[in-house]
Amino acid sequence: MSEENACDGCPSAASGECDGAQADPQEMALKCAMARIRHKVLVLSGKGGVGKSTVAANLAAALSKDERVGLLDADLHGPSVPRLFNLSGSQVLGSEGRILPVPVTPLLHVMSIGFLLEAPETPVIWRGPRKLAALRQFLSEVDWDEREYLIVDCPPGTGDEPLGVIQTIGEVSGAVIVTTPQELALEDVRKSVSFCRQLETPVLGVVENMSGFACPNCGEVSPIFEQGGGEEMAQQMNVPFLGRIPIDPGVVRACDRGELTRYQQSAGSASARAFDEVREALKRNLSSAS
Repeated sequence: MSEENACDGCPSAASGECDGAQADPQEMALKCAMARIRHKVLVLSGKGGVGKSTVAANLAAALSKDERVGLLDADLHGPSVPRLFNLSGSQVLGSEGRILPVPVTPLLHVMSIGFLLEAPETPVIWRGPRKLAALRQFLSEVDWDEREYLIVDCPPGTGDEPLGVIQTIGEVSGAVIVTTPQELALEDVRKSVSFCRQLETPVLGVVENMSGFACPNCGEVSPIFEQGGGEEMAQQMNVPFLGRIPIDPGVVRACDRGELTRYQQSAGSASARAFDEVREALKRNLSSAS
């Protein structure tokens, strides 16, 4: 990638904030790429198994109903975006030294290391520095173009990857933290909230996933586990609560079949209604924070 075209269309260059003469070309490319995205939102969880990737993908699909959205699968060891959107085997293309994200719809484009593996079962056996280098490349060399949102699905926990993403982007709009209602999950979510505060990253809200069961016939949501723990924890930690997402058999089938976008954007399902509410709450919180 040459320095002559690195800043083409870059808002930072137009405003004079980026003069295209920085010593590190990748740093220059990173700053220009991120300047074209209005909201950079991380999706975090304190532990695995709470449905974080499914929430991130559904949230991106819900936002893309009327906005240009990018979804970065930063979970290098468990990339799920290709399967969720029926993109397994898709080829990543390049243009003028830039990597093009894979289109799901005209408004939703995604990127995942899963597109670069020989097979879905190929493991990524990397140490920390190589993982951070890959994340930096996804953020600086992928041509996200002009986007209202970049949703970043981070690995669970508070380790290298989420820390590296925050430090690489430099200025994120905030984080959405996913939990389930059980106290075991909530303990780890409190750590995620503290993690964000220590890094001065705004917590845009908590999503309580697997909150009740949505009947596939009538759509009524019935609690089968504890319910309300995420909202109570959010109140205790003084962070916003975005909403509850029920266990929806339709979403499970859609994820397995790679039909998530079609299911999410169909009217009437309990899950789609819940994510619409989360989307609107997130938008309000982003608006009030800006």
